[in-house]
Amino acid sequence: MGFKATLKADVKKTYSERWTRRDGRKVPEDVDLGSGNDAVDLEATILYTDLDESTPLVNNYKDWFAAENYKTFLQCATKIIRNEGGQVRSFDGDRVMGIFIGDSKNTSAVRCSLKINYAVKNIIQPTLKKQYPNAKYVMRYVTGIDTSKVMVAKAGIRNSNDLVWIGRAANHAAKLSSMSAAYPTWITDKVYDAMDSKVKYSNNKNMWEQRFWKAQNNCRIYGSTYWWKIT
Repeated sequence: MGFKATLKADVKKTYSERWTRRDGRKVPEDVDLGSGNDAVDLEATILYTDLDESTPLVNNYKDWFAAENYKTFLQCATKIIRNEGGQVRSFDGDRVMGIFIGDSKNTSAVRCSLKINYAVKNIIQPTLKKQYPNAKYVMRYVTGIDTSKVMVAKAGIRNSNDLVWIGRAANHAAKLSSMSAAYPTWITDKVYDAMDSKVKYSNNKNMWEQRFWKAQNNCRIYGSTYWWKIT
């Protein structure tokens, strides 16, 4: 069979094969899903955290300096996600995706983001400045969070594949992580309405500012500059 015929057969198989779907009780891994039209449905809160202005970073600084900033950001973000009970399932250049499930998934994801903000402002940036006192670079990043039912499937080919997360939460969280870094954390109304008051208020003051997302039919979103102290 020629290469074109192989591609046509693969595409036809995917479009014609019936899906096998089941409800998930844990965050799936690669081995939990088959290569065909096999999927897990999961109620999940998804967090994307993305290093902001990475293009000027790689354009204006040495590659090793950019690499150190990528590494410190992703190391801290990944460890905080896991510390808050989330699962890391995807890296994409300078961003990482975390998955949270369970009754407190929204609160955990939001607290995770606030802790990432603390790490960037109070751990990474001071260490960077001490190591490189003449560097003008200031680390900026954005985290986006949404919650919904998502469909998880495997995409790619054997020995070169990954899980894909299909649903509003994955799409909106990724888009929110591209919003203005003036607010390091952006969350949707679904997350805001469901999360616990302890990540909503600080000393009886609301930590979140409401905005309307024009790109998504003016739905409510909330931005915050607050952090959660890491001890």
